[in-house]
Amino acid sequence: MGGSKPKPPKVKYVSSPPPKTVQAPTQAFRTQLELAKVANAQQSKMLERGAELDRVNEEFFAGQDIRRLQAQGAESRLTAKVSGQEQRRTAQTVGEQERLSIGARGIEERKGIITTGEQERLTQAQRGQIETGLIQTRGTEERKGIAATGTEQRLTQGQLLAGQERQIGLTGEEQRKTIGKSAQEQRLTDLQQEQFRRYKEERDYQQSRSAYRS
Repeated sequence: MGGSKPKPPKVKYVSSPPPKTVQAPTQAFRTQLELAKVANAQQSKMLERGAELDRVNEEFFAGQDIRRLQAQGAESRLTAKVSGQEQRRTAQTVGEQERLSIGARGIEERKGIITTGEQERLTQAQRGQIETGLIQTRGTEERKGIAATGTEQRLTQGQLLAGQERQIGLTGEEQRKTIGKSAQEQRLTDLQQEQFRRYKEERDYQQSRSAYRS
């Protein structure tokens, strides 16, 4: 045991720190640093100014869009209002024209009915007068014929020739009377027709004046 050698102590090596580089600022470096700071500040201000201008532009164009939309809406409402007024005026005008037309047609129809009734009554009255006159004339002629026949039958056979001659004379006279009566009736008929024609012309003239006034 006495012959063992002691272990040598461990030696700890400590490395030395790396050398520090010490920069000595120069005047050119400081100038460059200040210029960089100024440039950065100017760039920041420009960015802020650009952002502010963008916001102003956005607000301006947004306001313009709103005003344009408002103007379009007002114009649309005005157009719709004017169109509605025009449509209502047109509908009122058409309705008034239709009512006037219906009223005018009704008046004309009533006038036509009244005029037709008056014409029919006048025609029937005139026809009745003419028929009455013809009946009276035929009755008178028949009575005259019967009276003449009775007178002739009461005549004697000795007076037959004279009676026949007288009968011939009477027959001629009756024929002349009949012809005269027929001519008179024809003149009366012509006069009535002329009066009816003048009445119709006057009535048509009055109707035309009434229609023109309405």
